[in-house]
Amino acid sequence: MKSFSELPLIEPLQRAVKDEGYIIPTPIQIQSIPHLLEGKDLLGCAQTGTGKTAAFTLPILQSLWLHKKVAPRGTPRALILAPTRELAAQILQSIRTYGKHLRLTSNVIFGGVGQHHQVNALNRGIDILVATPGRLLDLMNQGFVNLGQVEIFVLDEADRMLDMGFIHDIKKILLKLPAKRQSIFLSATLEPNVVALARTMVRNPVHVSIEPEKMTVDRIEQRVYFVNKERKDALLTELLADPAIKRVIVFTQMKHVANNVAKMLNQAGIHADAIHGNKSQSNRTQAMNSFRRGTTRVLVATDIAARGIDIDDITHIINYELPNEPETYVHRIGRTARASANGDAISFCSAAERDYLRAIERFIRRPIKAVLEHAHHSNAAMNAVGDNARPPPKGNRGWGRNRTHGSSTSHGPFHGHRGHSSSSRGGSRYSQGQRR
Repeated sequence: MKSFSELPLIEPLQRAVKDEGYIIPTPIQIQSIPHLLEGKDLLGCAQTGTGKTAAFTLPILQSLWLHKKVAPRGTPRALILAPTRELAAQILQSIRTYGKHLRLTSNVIFGGVGQHHQVNALNRGIDILVATPGRLLDLMNQGFVNLGQVEIFVLDEADRMLDMGFIHDIKKILLKLPAKRQSIFLSATLEPNVVALARTMVRNPVHVSIEPEKMTVDRIEQRVYFVNKERKDALLTELLADPAIKRVIVFTQMKHVANNVAKMLNQAGIHADAIHGNKSQSNRTQAMNSFRRGTTRVLVATDIAARGIDIDDITHIINYELPNEPETYVHRIGRTARASANGDAISFCSAAERDYLRAIERFIRRPIKAVLEHAHHSNAAMNAVGDNARPPPKGNRGWGRNRTHGSSTSHGPFHGHRGHSSSSRGGSRYSQGQRR
């Protein structure tokens, strides 16, 4: 299949994807859309960045439009569950972009903001509801949402849902859905617990599996700068003097570091915003919108807060702090090189992060090119071994491999279909009790 025009989509949807400049469908769109248009259930294994959102939203829009009904108050016809507020908001944006030539109503509900406007939207009637599990259950318990007429149900990023502790919420929601419905189950990996959940949802599903990570890493120019911790700010500002670094995400491990880096950059005259779990939803939305428009050049993010960021023209990823799990590195840098473009990933490595870098290189099965000719180069960082190559033990300023601030039990995307686990793109896995 060489173009979207060959997909069996109605004219208003064809016009919408053409308006967005889409020409060639991605593999998951080719493999999923025809089956979903026939009303089949789907079990898909795909990461963010593969085009999966369009793969399920386009068929939903077409199905609801061709079988038009009046949407009763608080009773959605399609329900899409997402693990985070950012991802839910982006799915809604996609629905409205692709459905702009159709008269269908859609909205999103999530926590972190007041429920008044969300309840008002539900009361006006809604065709497609995008939601995070906690707020959805809350509004269901208050009587504002009735799932008794849901025709299509989507569980997006199911593995992430399980990692964030939403399994009980999901089971409660499933009990309220009609037995007769179309179900779409999407996950970055198909681990045993994920498959077990899928079996409670889908019936005779079409199986689709897309593995983008290896290809993505191959398209990214990766470099590492060995630098002492106290010199990272100076190195970052000097790198950002390069106008070729047009739109960049800077990753940190901790919330307070993200705040400090964003503050430092703004003081240096570089427009930056920080997003992390302590930011209000309105602040996070504003920061994302500014970054998407290009008003903000630098987004400083922790891994969980960055979950769901799906912007095609990010030119660079900078790891201000290396992640303590190698697969998180792959997911971070995969936010550049989107939509078949190439990308650049720059990592800062202090002595205490040296073993993290070694683990990353083993994981990606290649050395990362070191940039040695710069004013802040640290031989101590480059050559650190033993205790010097690891963060201080737990209890010493919160660092250490087993610390509560950032431990992870996931395995990598290269092994996601061999019985190992893998976190979805955008960061390693944290339970609800862990803080980011």
